[in-house]
Amino acid sequence: MGARLRLVQPTRRRTRAQFLPMRLESWTAISGRKKHRKELGYAERAAERLGAEWTLIDLAAAGLTKLLSGSALTDKTISVPDGHYAAESMKVTIVPNRNAIMLAIACAAAASEGAEVVGVAVHAGDHFIYPDCRPEFVHAFEAMERLAMDMPQLRIEAPFLSKTKAEIVKVGVDLGVPFEETWSCYKGGDLHCGTCGTCVERREAFVLAGVSDPTGYVESTPAAKVRG
Repeated sequence: MGARLRLVQPTRRRTRAQFLPMRLESWTAISGRKKHRKELGYAERAAERLGAEWTLIDLAAAGLTKLLSGSALTDKTISVPDGHYAAESMKVTIVPNRNAIMLAIACAAAASEGAEVVGVAVHAGDHFIYPDCRPEFVHAFEAMERLAMDMPQLRIEAPFLSKTKAEIVKVGVDLGVPFEETWSCYKGGDLHCGTCGTCVERREAFVLAGVSDPTGYVESTPAAKVRG
C-alpha cells in the first residue's frame, strides 16, 4: 500500500533545520501491491543513506489486499486515475483503514525494539481525501496504542501533519534532501507518469516552493493544472 513508517529513538543530535530532534534507528516499509516495488527501492536506498536498519513487510503476500479490494492502490482491475487530488475521481485511491493497519504494525515493532517513537509522513495535502491522514486520527491512534500496549510514553510523530507539500519541499532543501532519489508516482513505471494525483501534487509542490524539480516525467504536461 506504499507508505513508509519509520521507527526512531530519541537522541540529542538535531538536524541543521532543528526539524527532527531524533536519530533514525530503523525503517519499516509496508507494501500492498506490486506497483509499489519502484517506490520501495527508493525507500530502501534512503534508509541506507541514513544508516537505518531496513525491514519490508509485504501485506499483499499475506493476502490482505484481497480483503481490501475496491481501491486503485490494491485492486489490479482498477486503474489509477489521472488528475488533481481535489477531483472526485481520486476517492478510488482510498484504502479503508490503511494507516491504522500500518501504524498498528509499526507501533508493535517499536515496542518490540524498545523504541518509544514512531514516525509517519502524512501531510496536510492528504487531509482532503484520506481521513486516516488527519490530525484527529493521528492523535486518537496514539492514545489508543498507549492503552493497547500499556505504553504511556509512546509517541507518534507526524512532523508534516500541518505542512503542505510545497512546505515539505522547502524543508527538504534545507536538509539537503536528494529529491531525484525520491519517488511519488502511483503507477510504478520507469519514470514518474506526471499525470496521476500524486505526480500532479509533486509537480505543484516544486512550483509553489520555487524549487527546480529534478524529476523525470513521462508526460511533460500534467493532466491537471499545476498552480504557480
